Amino acid sequence: MNLDPVQVMKGQSNPKDPTAAPVTASSNGDGKGAWEEKEEFDQGHLGLTTKPLLVSCQRRARKVEGGIFFPKPENAVTIAVSSRVLFRTETEQKVYEQKGVEEYLRYQVEHENEPFAPGPAFSFVKALEAVNARLRELYPESEELFDIVLVTYNHAHVGVRLINTINHHNLFIERFCMTGGSSPIGYLKAWQTNLYLSADAEKVREALSEGIAAATMFMSNKLTEVSQTQLRVAFDGDAVLFSDESERIFKAQGLDGFFQHERDNEDILLDRGPLKDFLASLGKLQKKFYAKGHRLDCPIRTYLVTARSAASSGIRALKTLRAWGLETDEALFLAGAPKGPMLEKIRPHIYFDDQMFHVEGAAEMGTVAAHVPYGIAQKHPHKKSLNTGN
Repeated sequence: MNLDPVQVMKGQSNPKDPTAAPVTASSNGDGKGAWEEKEEFDQGHLGLTTKPLLVSCQRRARKVEGGIFFPKPENAVTIAVSSRVLFRTETEQKVYEQKGVEEYLRYQVEHENEPFAPGPAFSFVKALEAVNARLRELYPESEELFDIVLVTYNHAHVGVRLINTINHHNLFIERFCMTGGSSPIGYLKAWQTNLYLSADAEKVREALSEGIAAATMFMSNKLTEVSQTQLRVAFDGDAVLFSDESERIFKAQGLDGFFQHERDNEDILLDRGPLKDFLASLGKLQKKFYAKGHRLDCPIRTYLVTARSAASSGIRALKTLRAWGLETDEALFLAGAPKGPMLEKIRPHIYFDDQMFHVEGAAEMGTVAAHVPYGIAQKHPHKKSLNTGN
């Protein structure tokens, strides 16, 4: 399986509406007639003529009138999502790579009334918004919410198409960073970002080096339908929630050495991994639901899905989480069994793993998987790992 951050899925139907027309990469969504139009206008120095979208502002005005406000970054759980993972932009990326930036900008303005199709992060973002709706019902004045920031290297000209697309899909994203080709990492720090999702593996590594939880997202040819009312997030253990200490032992001493090391260090906590704080952020929001009597129907559910064995090496992982004051709703110790079938049953909106071998296995089963390029596994990848396009 060739897995690429911007891999094309030609002819994919909408799983929520089997009667809908398939989405093709060439159109990036609905073509003409998708949105209401007004009379033509001139695009100035770009020399373009297009029909602008009649954007409905009522939806956003109603949100403000209904008491919805924008949380301060220090109070929110900030999720920064690149436009290339929130939406499908393969066609536009090819224009940029083959014809350069000026033709790319011209193409984007000419097609700004055509919405981008949903990308791999789309269902995750929709689930975040569903959680926010429940939080606002229970805590109308609280700023402890998910805050979504759209991050893109694009020039501001492309912002019109992105805004049109966001309105078309009824997303509530008001915060943008359009960097015009510059690195977004400084802005991520300013937003106090809790998680950054991108198709750019280099920028993900840069974010991780700055202490920002980050992952590269991937789209498979097959997508499993996910819950629209409960956010489900699955994590690998070593080199994701925890450090790569134990993986280093395994690489150096083999399985027997790993088991012995874990037994000898059962009561010594594992060091933190790159996504530990993101799990903590999810747990903080979960506790707000628990406080209102919604533990059993909490709209956030977390999973630990690890290749560790339960009896021989799982206890250290569980003791570490408990000592941190964290928990996952479910813990699956697979003892080396494939993760894909388990994830197919869980149906998470996103699954994080440090090994491409597991990311690809999850994607083959229809799970939206994200690669955390951290730790020893990046230097010694699984020998069966396939081409990732990075």
